[in-house]
Amino acid sequence: MVVANIVVVGSYVVDLMCRTPHMPKPGETVLGGPFKMGPGGKGGNQAVAAARLGSNVTMVTKVGIDVFGDEAVRNFEKEGINSTYVTRHGEESTGAALIAVDQDSENMIVVALGACGKITQEDVSDAISSFDEANIVLIQLETSIEAVEKSVHLVMELNKPIILNPAPYQEFDEELLKGVTYITPNETEATLLTGVDVKDENSAREAAIILKKKGVKTVIITLGKQGCFVYDGNDKGRLISGFNVDAVDTTGAGDAFNGAFATYIARGFSLDDAARQANAVAALSVTKVGTAPAMPYESDLSSFLKKSNS
Repeated sequence: MVVANIVVVGSYVVDLMCRTPHMPKPGETVLGGPFKMGPGGKGGNQAVAAARLGSNVTMVTKVGIDVFGDEAVRNFEKEGINSTYVTRHGEESTGAALIAVDQDSENMIVVALGACGKITQEDVSDAISSFDEANIVLIQLETSIEAVEKSVHLVMELNKPIILNPAPYQEFDEELLKGVTYITPNETEATLLTGVDVKDENSAREAAIILKKKGVKTVIITLGKQGCFVYDGNDKGRLISGFNVDAVDTTGAGDAFNGAFATYIARGFSLDDAARQANAVAALSVTKVGTAPAMPYESDLSSFLKKSNS
């Protein structure tokens, strides 16, 4: 088996999650529970997802000099993730995500980036040797835009493939898209990037064509339980169907997808097969509570796919 060497540049935040019977209205206090705290952040979640599927993962992020930062480093080590380029910020605290999950397993999230919002170009440049050794580099927008821009430029110079997960959406120089190998927005992010109201296969195709024209080589738009739409310009694109599961907590499903897609595309899987594997990993992740702790192992994935095919 080809082992994927993946570098993840992005966020680590501590997840502070509480169940709620319904989402509070402005000014309303809701009695909820239970409460859980654990490792999170889109970058951290994607790194764990890839590592649990057997990838060699290096994380590039920044945390505070605080108890949450200590826990971040311990968690990366526990998951077998290289934390050489996890730096500490002397003034900013480790980031935090405030997550509410309702009885329908839908979620609302507020993220305070803290230290991971202060990743600098120098921090990224210091990690260049890890980029050189990588099969693929995975980047999100849940950090400083200067870190995103520097990462894309460095990886382009090294002629390595890049996955850009444009989440959470924030404005950036769209010239960067010309250096992106794969872009993986969800419906909301694809809508913000293109102006197309993405909600199904046809609207996803329309948005994907626009993103392709902006310079991205391959577009993968995630569509929740519908699956994902893939488009590389060689045909009209196609919907890769999702998997039906009993969802408990949808938080982190996109991160599961991205970590898995990076793993399987780096191993040499075809675009469609890598997307299908990623759909399955995302489906498995929503059957458990939490983000990083809910990421499945490759043995879980194998069992799930065998049952799905039976």
